[in-house]
Amino acid sequence: MTPANTTQLWDISPLIHADAPLFPGDAPYRLQWTARLSPGCPVNLSAISLSPHIGAHADAPLHYADGQPDIASVALEPYLGPCRVIHCHAQLQRGALIQPQHLQHAAQDLPPRVLVRALAQADTQWRDDFPAFAPATLVWLADQGVQLVGIDTASVDPASSKTLEAHQVLLRHRLRVLENLVLDAVPEGDYELIALPLKLAGACASPVRALLRSISPSHPHKPTP
Repeated sequence: MTPANTTQLWDISPLIHADAPLFPGDAPYRLQWTARLSPGCPVNLSAISLSPHIGAHADAPLHYADGQPDIASVALEPYLGPCRVIHCHAQLQRGALIQPQHLQHAAQDLPPRVLVRALAQADTQWRDDFPAFAPATLVWLADQGVQLVGIDTASVDPASSKTLEAHQVLLRHRLRVLENLVLDAVPEGDYELIALPLKLAGACASPVRALLRSISPSHPHKPTP
């Protein structure tokens, strides 16, 4: 039996690999060896190339507006601290928009970070019919003091969107965002989020190793039915 005071970790980052799902046209993950262990070389050394939007990642405001901060310039506080995981996958169909009423059951005393499980199981291949946020939902969350939103799909906007209305709400309300999380095994409730972006100069996003840490394993948040 796990002791009551033991901290539990949930890794909510998908594996980054050559076939990881990406928006069509994005650069896939590639790894090549530039040196290998041998009598004349004491190390293995690799080089990688990838889209910064692969796997669990943080978008920078530069991604959706020219002249806005790159990922190296954003403050780190939104990516670290108390958060709430809210499930709404049972209420959604593929391609649906997440409305405020889908989150109301767990909306009391929201912490500054909210991660939404919109899929019964995280996609392991590209699909363009993933759920996304209705812009009004992001406005509603921002009005309650939320600083960061996360989702277990490829984008807060539908794949077909050309106006990126949800991203524009992020910009106007100075919300930070995490996309492509894996929340399949995470119970609804309150946690500590740790998901720091890399300090990539000029980049529009950064992969993150997103983790959740239990706050009080014996007394998790239980949303009102």
